[in-house]
Amino acid sequence: MHRSDFNKFPPPPRRTSSGALMTFTAVVVALVMAACRSTPDKPAAAPVSPPPVAAVTPAPAQPALLPEPASAVTATAPITGSHLRRGNWTDLPGWREDDPAAAWEALLTSCGALKTQEAWRAVCAAALAAPRPDREHARRFFELNFLPYQLHQSDGGVEGLATGYYEPLLRGSRKPTARYRYPVYGTPDDLISIDLPAFGIDARESRLRARLDGKRVVPYFDRAQIEAGAASLRGREIAWVDDPVELFFLQIQGSGRLDLDGGGVMRLGFADHNGHPYRSIGRLLIDRGELPAERASMQGIKAWAQQNPDKLREVLDYNPRYIFFRELPAGLGGPLGALGVPLTARRSIAVDPRFVPLGAPVFLATTWPLSNKPLNQLMLAQDTGSAIRGAVRADFFWGYGDEAGREAGRMKQSLRMWVLLPQGYPVASAE
Repeated sequence: MHRSDFNKFPPPPRRTSSGALMTFTAVVVALVMAACRSTPDKPAAAPVSPPPVAAVTPAPAQPALLPEPASAVTATAPITGSHLRRGNWTDLPGWREDDPAAAWEALLTSCGALKTQEAWRAVCAAALAAPRPDREHARRFFELNFLPYQLHQSDGGVEGLATGYYEPLLRGSRKPTARYRYPVYGTPDDLISIDLPAFGIDARESRLRARLDGKRVVPYFDRAQIEAGAASLRGREIAWVDDPVELFFLQIQGSGRLDLDGGGVMRLGFADHNGHPYRSIGRLLIDRGELPAERASMQGIKAWAQQNPDKLREVLDYNPRYIFFRELPAGLGGPLGALGVPLTARRSIAVDPRFVPLGAPVFLATTWPLSNKPLNQLMLAQDTGSAIRGAVRADFFWGYGDEAGREAGRMKQSLRMWVLLPQGYPVASAE
């Protein structure tokens, strides 16, 4: 899953005009400049005898490097530590009250992707070999085998932002009809991906999405152009849905399910995007005086759309980013995150992988949506998102369905974060 985010309102980033014809070099330079400017309940398991808990042997230290892109999990990703401060378990608010055993299955899914990495091999082998522990044995396992590091902003602050996302359910069809006429597209044949590090370019995003115009590389079509039919997408339709607003928010969430006309359910997952930056339509509606800030949630925007159908297309097109999907196997336990493993409701988060290694346990200290009720618990960093930027930044995966959607749409809370790294994980310059 590749997450966008509708409920945050940063200043709109600049972007190059997709109508301009650029040489390859000019496109790459434009991307680098833009990068520089952007500063699903399970039955209870049968009781088992708790396993003995022991610390594993720390992995050897390795050279400190920046982490690989979100999708790269084949090798240990050492991290620099200027945003990390070594802490103690007593620093984590509510650590003794949380049930870390509830995050055990999510830990095991992370280990499915991390177990071959040197820094994770021993701790993942121990976790995968152990029977499911109770809460106290799970807590002891983490305390013996991990070290907590508090995440700090670039200015030294420890406060950040927690938002939420979920897996929506839409009505759809595998064939277009008078009712189901809004297509869900797979990846276009003419969308190309340029590996910037291969050209010695260090940018916020490692891949440039583009297309060929003759012998020139130019930006791929933006949302308005795609909706107007400029892109060659005939034959790339996966399904059709009955509501353009729900389709827009499906793209925001990055995954979802279709209740198919005639029976059955299709599960959709993120495949790729058009390379344009995300821009918040919530921010736009606030700036235009169409919605007050307190109503610029997913639910509020949907209500506005129902009342203003004549303005809808222009507002949706304000966000030039467009998401392409793929059909996923129906038997998955949850939508696939950027780590390549199914997400776990209320125990998976999206993070910025420049600061938090994908797959790592993370302790969040935040509050429930629209309240001051503490929400302090252990999560697993298993996803990313285009609007999830910064060290103290998390997107909380609430799961599937209407209740999850309500919580996700209302969540915009203050946050503190601690990443838990295995003993011996290569961290440079951390205090």
